Amino acid sequence: MFSMPFFVVLPLFGAFLITFLNSVVSNKKIRYFLNDFFAVLFTGVLFALSFFTIGKKGVYYIGGWVPPFGINFVLDGLSSLMLVVINLISFCATVFSIDYMKQYTAKRYYYALFLLMVAGMNGVVLTGDFFNLFVFIEIASISSYALVAFGTEAEELEASFKYMVMGCLATVFILFGIAILYSKFGILNMILISKELTGGVDPLTKFAFFLLVIGFFIKAAVVPFHAWLPDAHPSAPAPVSAMLSGVLIKSLGVYALVRISFSVFSFEASLPLAYLGIISMIVGVLLALGQMDIKRLLAYHSISQIGYILLGLGIGTPLGIIGGLFHLINHSIFKSLLFLNSGAIFYRTKTRNLEEMGGLHSVMPVTGTTSLAASLSISGLPPFNGFFSKLIIILACVEAQHYVFAIWAIVGSILTLASFTKVQKFAFYGENKNWRNIKEVPFFMCFAMVFLALLCLLTSLLLLPYFKEAFLLPAQKALDIGEYIGLLK
Repeated sequence: MFSMPFFVVLPLFGAFLITFLNSVVSNKKIRYFLNDFFAVLFTGVLFALSFFTIGKKGVYYIGGWVPPFGINFVLDGLSSLMLVVINLISFCATVFSIDYMKQYTAKRYYYALFLLMVAGMNGVVLTGDFFNLFVFIEIASISSYALVAFGTEAEELEASFKYMVMGCLATVFILFGIAILYSKFGILNMILISKELTGGVDPLTKFAFFLLVIGFFIKAAVVPFHAWLPDAHPSAPAPVSAMLSGVLIKSLGVYALVRISFSVFSFEASLPLAYLGIISMIVGVLLALGQMDIKRLLAYHSISQIGYILLGLGIGTPLGIIGGLFHLINHSIFKSLLFLNSGAIFYRTKTRNLEEMGGLHSVMPVTGTTSLAASLSISGLPPFNGFFSKLIIILACVEAQHYVFAIWAIVGSILTLASFTKVQKFAFYGENKNWRNIKEVPFFMCFAMVFLALLCLLTSLLLLPYFKEAFLLPAQKALDIGEYIGLLK
């Protein structure tokens, strides 16, 4: 699998290239064109490359050095799925940024940080050892801290500081957990440690696992470790919010948590994960109901929807895991779209307050229609993708005889529908605020929103046998510890 390093090397090279060209090209218009061109080019190439990983699995030894002396990238069904999702959302967010980021200065720094964040996330889902997992998490996290503060206003700087403090706290937990594992086994390769743990887990290793889990819970914004998210997501530029909610909390939080729990530690007592999922689901949606800041409302819904993913994975059955992974894909799409919609509204109206909007569908039909599609999807209404993934999770709860879990999942979906009914009423179909000079956003912003809105429908097809066997089943099977150990020969 020679292509694996490209998922890290290409965005790193792109970040360097954009910064370098801006220092040697004097013409301002040419600089701006090159910034947009290369950012879209690199994310587009990465998106295309991610499809070539589907159905593939293997190990790439960096420099030809075999573990435990060398480091390696590991590709299986789960990492392949995550690569497709990460680079899909990255590409759409970059296309949206072409017009949206004209409001800000220093576009070259924005794209450089953006590509560094993409490199970090790709590295997290590919790395096969704990130390480089930590390194890639830090690359993505530090880039995101700067991107949250990109507007340099007081609100952005305060939110970025809170986010950085919580991120550093998560880093301490993760680093301590890794240090304990290294002191215990003398190696950091995940597959080799997994082999060592097949005979049982001693108390010290359990403590290391506990530290790692706490760190990844913070990264994933699971209740009660969610305090940083409602400030960070609303303050960031809309494309960054889409990345944070769509893929960052999943790759740095959910993916890393699932990978170590199932593939390394063979974690079987997964019901605590399901309980935390239910709590996050209900707390997030209840907090969202009272919000009138559209981006803050969406941020709380990120917490709630992560709860559905954890519930499916926590049930631990094949059906539950497929439902959780399917919802991970769907949430990445419809939540990224909703944040881009909020960015389009702010781009024209300069407000995030729902009470100051109203009647926008008549003047921004593309934004209004795509927002309606995303709202129906997140609320779990057919024929959109969110309906099918939530249905699978609920059926998995019933199959496992966790009927109370199923009831709470239905309640969460009803409350989500109520919340987004409010959004549609106040923003698009409410009293017309007489927006005389408002018109639809530019082409590239519309393109990104329409593309994601179509995916809200098309990804429902992943349940068809062919697509299910290509995407979901390999990802579900990858969580089997025997499958993971078998990759390193």
